[in-house]
Amino acid sequence: MIQKLFPLDKNYILRQAQSVVEESLLDQMVAELKVSYTQLYNPLQLMDHTYRSILERDVFPRERIRLIYRQLCGIYRYRHGDNQLELLFDGRTHFEKFQYDWTEALLSYVRQLGQYEPYVKTMLRMTLLHDTESRAEWSENHCKAFINQFFELKVIKRQGELLLKVS
Repeated sequence: MIQKLFPLDKNYILRQAQSVVEESLLDQMVAELKVSYTQLYNPLQLMDHTYRSILERDVFPRERIRLIYRQLCGIYRYRHGDNQLELLFDGRTHFEKFQYDWTEALLSYVRQLGQYEPYVKTMLRMTLLHDTESRAEWSENHCKAFINQFFELKVIKRQGELLLKVS
């Protein structure tokens, strides 16, 4: 990442905070995915082969979900894009506050998205039900498109940079 002129800019601190909590939040995203699957497809929690494999599987290619995580990071930074740091009176640093705020926002995003079958199905194909790389790539593209549509954003690539724009 190229540092700009103001290293204490809110967005730099926010991006660092998002990076620090990334691994633990990836695990929480998967835990929420399991909850969403249960609520949508198996509310009685009947233990069949698919449900058991979803619940028991913890090892999967993390790069696909990492891309979705980073997409949600970008959406959050876009939606909370003012660069003014607020005065904090609770003893926390801005870094700590941004970690907390981002964690709460991500969990809220994932719970909202988890109410929709296209999100749950594509996330499962990319992670817990991963079988082939081509299927995972197809699912990743559909998941990203669904998220952009859900948040009413359009991704524009201009001179090698990705830009978000309200649809």
